[in-house]
Amino acid sequence: MDGCYSCGNERRLDVLPVRERIATDEHWRVAHAFATALPGWLVLVPRRHVTTIAELSDAEAAGLGTWQVRLSRALHAVTGCQKTYVVQFAEAEGFGHVHFHVVPRMADLPAYQRGPGVFELLSADEGERVGAERMDELADELARHLSG
Repeated sequence: MDGCYSCGNERRLDVLPVRERIATDEHWRVAHAFATALPGWLVLVPRRHVTTIAELSDAEAAGLGTWQVRLSRALHAVTGCQKTYVVQFAEAEGFGHVHFHVVPRMADLPAYQRGPGVFELLSADEGERVGAERMDELADELARHLSG
């Protein structure tokens, strides 16, 4: 789909950095979120263009729960997070493609950034964002955990 960030990345899958293709299967791709101040903020994206959860095929839906649990376990192992949040909106311009945020909630996260407040960390200023090198390091660690 023209103008869809996720579909654009899907078309370039073979040349994407590891942070954009941490893991894949027939239906799903896992990427590290960009513009976030929170290391390990993941995005689970269907590999075909869908704009509502209701459009997921039965096979995609069956894999969704498994991926959410696997990613949560991997984040616990790699980041030491206390729990994970799973959130889906797909409302931002260019990001209407269904995607699920799988967010590590660290024990020391301030109360005002817990729950929906965590999204404050997704629109971080340039200097506060997780750098590409760190995202790739985390992606490698997560990929190893997911494949083991």
